[in-house]
Amino acid sequence: MSAPQRSFGRTISRRVPASGAAAANADQTRTPGRRRPPAAGPAALPAAQPPPGLPAAVPGSLLAAAVRPPEPTLSIDTVVRDGLAPSAGAGEPAGPHPVELAGLLHELTARLLGADGVPHALDRLAAFAAGVVPGTLRCSVALIGEGGPPVVAASGSAAQALDDLQYAAGDGPALEAARTRTLVTAPELQDDPRWPQLAEGARQHGVRGVVAIPLDVQRSSVGALSLFVGTPGGIDPAWLLTAMAVVNQAEVLLGELRRREGLREGATVDRAAGVIIAQRGCGVQEAYTVLQETAQRLGIDRRTVAERLIKAAARNADA
Repeated sequence: MSAPQRSFGRTISRRVPASGAAAANADQTRTPGRRRPPAAGPAALPAAQPPPGLPAAVPGSLLAAAVRPPEPTLSIDTVVRDGLAPSAGAGEPAGPHPVELAGLLHELTARLLGADGVPHALDRLAAFAAGVVPGTLRCSVALIGEGGPPVVAASGSAAQALDDLQYAAGDGPALEAARTRTLVTAPELQDDPRWPQLAEGARQHGVRGVVAIPLDVQRSSVGALSLFVGTPGGIDPAWLLTAMAVVNQAEVLLGELRRREGLREGATVDRAAGVIIAQRGCGVQEAYTVLQETAQRLGIDRRTVAERLIKAAARNADA
């Protein structure tokens, strides 16, 4: 069998008769040595042209991204309507802006760390929280340590009777939050069946709701921060989160104050033990035992005994 014949310089093709519009568009001329590209169908679209400023040799994927129309953006109204974000009341913010919240926590840190001890810090915490959450009539803070009475601080006297009723009865939102270490809310305190003894006091003082947030100072004490509000429905959830953030920051700061107090107390007790050793000529362990027994006999803490002993020794030295 002979090898197939090749034709150089001319392409031989068989033409199929066409009619109508197809026949009118038939190619009338042929160029020897060149194949005619297939004609585009009626549904074919023109090739995408690069936008001005782009080179002609842009890869297809980059070119497609360049000429793709921008994605539609969600408006605030669409986000709120579709439930993608909480809706604030008309003209009212849903809560502080994150930058504002950061500023509040920074201010709280400066106030508490600059306090003269934990009781002073609790006073500042109550005043700060009362000013942060809108609609707050009174903020009270109770901190209960091991083997001692609770330390109570408050801002505002509008609902003081409610705090007094809680501690007198041994039951209430603040005590429950401290005992269970969970968030306790009562949007309508007057109708809450859990604490009927507080209903009358709430009516008299215009208190509608209360929120008690547990306050836990690690290895030291537990308690709660209570916010009494006069607005219906209690505290807005966004502001409730703000109050919880304030309490969480306060726990860390109060723990740091306790640590500093412990260091100062340790230094004072050590100095008093040195005074006892110098006066009695006893050993170190016996000196600490004397301090502890004296504190128990007088019913005061060991640091106070140590401070008094140091002051007495200083007066005798000056005499």
